[in-house]
Order: sequence, then C-alpha cells, then structure tokens
Amino acid sequence: MAGSKKNKAKKVSPRQTTHPLIMSQDTDELMNDLLAQLDSREEAVQAESAQVLNEMNLNEQANAIEKGKKQDAKSRFQARQVARKAAILAQSFSPDDPAHQARLENEAKDEDDAINNVCRNLNLEVFEINPDGHCLYSAIADQLVLLGQVSPEQANYAAIRSVAANYIHSHPDDFLPFLPSTGGEDSEGALDAGLMDPFQFDSYCKTVRDTATWGGEPEIVALSRAFNTPIHVVQGGNPSIVRHYPREGDAGDPNGPAVWISYHRKLYGLGEHYNSLRPGPRRIPVT
Repeated sequence: MAGSKKNKAKKVSPRQTTHPLIMSQDTDELMNDLLAQLDSREEAVQAESAQVLNEMNLNEQANAIEKGKKQDAKSRFQARQVARKAAILAQSFSPDDPAHQARLENEAKDEDDAINNVCRNLNLEVFEINPDGHCLYSAIADQLVLLGQVSPEQANYAAIRSVAANYIHSHPDDFLPFLPSTGGEDSEGALDAGLMDPFQFDSYCKTVRDTATWGGEPEIVALSRAFNTPIHVVQGGNPSIVRHYPREGDAGDPNGPAVWISYHRKLYGLGEHYNSLRPGPRRIPVT
C-alpha cells in the first residue's frame, strides 16, 4: 500500500527557524525538509512541521519575493509560488480539528480504493516512490527498466529529468502554449494570456532538469514522445485512466507495452504524487 511509506526526512525543530523576508538558501532547504515531513504518517511530526511553516510567515515572504529586485522574473515567480503553496499547506493542516482530519482521511481512502480497484482489474500493483519532488521521474524510470528501455544504472530521476527538459526545449512550439507564463495570465495582476519569452522558456527547461520541482502533464507528454512509449496514468478521478501516446491523435494499442503510473492527490501530505505500477502476480484461472 502506498500509505505505508515511512518518512525519512530529518526532524526539524521550531528553534531552527529564521524569519528573513527574502528566502535564503538555508531557508529554502529548511522549507524542503518541513514540506517533506508533512508526508509523514506520524501526526506529531506533521503537526510540528505545519507549526514551523506557519511561524515562517510564508505569505509575507511571498510578497517580499514578488517585490525583490535581485532575482529575475521567472525565479521570483517560482519562489513566490513555492512560498504560497507551503503557506496554504501549513494552514490547511488542522490536527486539532477532528472533523477536518476525518474528512481528509475519508477522501484519501476513497481515492486509494479507486486506484486499487483499477490496478486489480489490470493486474498491477503499486510500487511506492519516494515523495521528494522527483516522484514522476522516478516512477517513469522504474517503468522504463521493466520495459527494457533503460538500464538500471540509467534509471534515476536525474537522467529522466534531462530527457524531459531536452525534449521540451527542442520542441518549443509543442509546449509553449501549455506552460505557465510569468507575464501573462499566470502572473499576479495579469490581464492577458501571454507566452514565455525565450529566456523564460530556457529557465523553465532548466528548472525541469536541475531542481526538485514537481512534474506534470507537459513532462509526461514529453517523456512519452521522447521514449516513443505510451504513458498511462491511473487516478482516483474520472477518467480512471489518462492515456498518453507518443503521437498526437494516435490511440495506439491499448494492450501494448506501456509505462503505467498512478497519480495520487489525497494520499500524501503534499497532495500530488506519482507511484510506479508494476505487474502483479499471475492469476491462475479457476476451472
């Protein structure tokens, strides 16, 4: 079960927090540790992490980042988004509200049941991937080894991130319309859709390649095309399976070789997470 993973993040004490308005590298590392701890199944660890995140005045830091002059627009946008997301996560975690916690647990169970039902029908089993920001790439790496497309030595998130970043960078016309812009509708106070300029696009690809930023739909599409392999995502919502094929409009063989991963929104403290779906035990027909 995906929920059995033990959190390996180092424990952080509230005494370690600082309150600079502009997030330093040390603050970034601290936030990463605290966000990772929100994935813990131990309520005491979750509560402590949420408390420290709240004490960091992240919304104030996000506002300061937006006004900062030392970073380029793309870096400010990304840092602001991380700070705001951390603030929302910390504020939404309410260990003293039993009704809130019960609702979250029920939602997580319903999602888990839905994913496991699909997996049973497909004879697949969840193989847990570490929820560290690289989970999409690690899950796809695990699958590509099973398909014989990469060697175990190449099966790491860094290598798969590079493939995704390089493919997106070399096919800008395919991806620019679907990427968040810093000067258009995705920026604060924007009035038009806008598109990334070449510098912002280069920065986006560098972020995909070199950071722990979560991957999503653009990166899945890029990896499906780069490896010429379908990538199917099992989820708790509707549809239960989102299928990606290397060529747009080509449904391919639904029973052919493919990467199978699961997408979890509720099960982990940080929300979005991907696991690898490995083949289950062979079933002996009843005669």
